Amino acid sequence: MPQFAFLEGQPFWIVYATLLVVILLRAPATYGIGRGIGSGVLRSRIGRRLGPRLDRAKERIDRYGAPVVTLSFFTVGMQTAVNFSAGLVRMAFPRYFAAVFVGGLAWAGIWGSVVSGLVGAWVALFLNSPWTAVGAVAFAAVLVGALVVRARRRADRVRPRDSGHRAAGLSRTGG
Repeated sequence: MPQFAFLEGQPFWIVYATLLVVILLRAPATYGIGRGIGSGVLRSRIGRRLGPRLDRAKERIDRYGAPVVTLSFFTVGMQTAVNFSAGLVRMAFPRYFAAVFVGGLAWAGIWGSVVSGLVGAWVALFLNSPWTAVGAVAFAAVLVGALVVRARRRADRVRPRDSGHRAAGLSRTGG
């Protein structure tokens, strides 16, 4: 956990609490930036032209966006985009922050234990043997790629039987 090196050797509860505070400050800050830019867009010529469409999009985001915000904390690289977008479309802040809080609880636990352990182990391996560390990443990439290909092939085996009837316009009742 290079960006959180000051937490190395600390008890888990300190690591967890620190990471939770980090995410509860960082995510709403990103939301705030998006909200500021969104306000400018709404006042622009494009915003006025898109008015009703933007209103409908905001209603959908307010209704369905909270789970997306929460689930973004289980991804790598999507959190910032989702938090920024939630601000951009002016998602209701109380609903947004509730979703961030739930996602942040999970994120702090994941980063505080699993991810930091994996990253720390990989960094230690890299410092001892860079080629072995690169090989481990390559092996993991090949393994993930093989699992994705396997899953797609299984899905393709199931799909043709089902989609053949639909393509011909036939239903299960023969009509």
